[in-house]
Amino acid sequence: MTPTIPLTARTAITTGFDQEYVIKDDHPVKQPSELNPGECLVKLDYTGVCHSDIHVGRGEWAWKAPLPLIGGHEGVGHVVAIGEHSEAGSVKVGDRVGVKWIGRICMSCEMCRKGHESCCPISRTHSHGYRIPGTFSQYVVSYVNYVTHIPDELDSAAAAPLLCAGLTIYRALKEANLGVGDWVSISGAGGGLGHLGVQYAVAMGLRVLAIDTGEAKKELCLKLGAEKWVDFQKSEDLTADVQAATGGSGPQAAVIAAGVPKPFNQALMYLRETGTLVCVGMPGGGAMINAPVNLLIAKKLNIVGSSLGNRQDVIEALQLAAQGKVKCQYEVKEFSELQSVLKDLDEGKITGRVVLRL
Repeated sequence: MTPTIPLTARTAITTGFDQEYVIKDDHPVKQPSELNPGECLVKLDYTGVCHSDIHVGRGEWAWKAPLPLIGGHEGVGHVVAIGEHSEAGSVKVGDRVGVKWIGRICMSCEMCRKGHESCCPISRTHSHGYRIPGTFSQYVVSYVNYVTHIPDELDSAAAAPLLCAGLTIYRALKEANLGVGDWVSISGAGGGLGHLGVQYAVAMGLRVLAIDTGEAKKELCLKLGAEKWVDFQKSEDLTADVQAATGGSGPQAAVIAAGVPKPFNQALMYLRETGTLVCVGMPGGGAMINAPVNLLIAKKLNIVGSSLGNRQDVIEALQLAAQGKVKCQYEVKEFSELQSVLKDLDEGKITGRVVLRL
């Protein structure tokens, strides 16, 4: 049976940077006859809320989003229509799929061939909630070659944050190039990316030092498998505390999932020799890494940038969750609470993740 597709639906829109989202019930829905080849229409059930949505909404990045803006990039729902003359693929009407930050890639450039899909020029112009309309909407147009099937074992609400937070932190851990038994410190360990990173790291056989602040986040991180904890606000000497917690030499890698610049610079001081700093959090305001060149040379340190992940990474990240090895700590709220959720997220009041019911 062909799904009934309304002419209008509920959508959250902001018309200016650093302005509140307004939820409208009469936003036009692209009809099946209007879909281009390769496009699909997805009726969403849930959307996650990510810290990147705040940066985009404020226009803090050099490449600003076009206005008006429909944010969001962690959606789970069902395909209800596919554009005519689309290439035959694995997606069909009725499939439950995830809509991610990247909506489309070219699949033929050097970056795509090597698995660096976030560096594809097409991906950078087709990012949901940034360059094209996102998942803060009951209906979203995405692309048949980039939506992701959701494993049957996963609940839709639980799967939504894994499409960005889970995928991003999982890829960051892979970029650290660690071996079983190595130490990894995760800054922002009690947040949306971080608490998933603790679990993915444990599933990969790594030893985890969680860095964050507050008793609630400490309890969460230790419960999820972190062996050690450092509260950055209580620490009088973070470098000494991190190195002591990891046997005296510091961790082999530091994954920074925080949205402020200070932890990036701190990590270079406490990493052990030949250690790797993985930059995955996205501070606004043109944040810079400042480190003595002599330190980088003497300790043979590596600095790696990690952005999202590719199609294989998201399949692996979802599969680990489907096996019960990773569970997103999340709270479901109503779509009408979007603005208050963004405010709480900005103020650091959210432990884990919030998912909105559409």
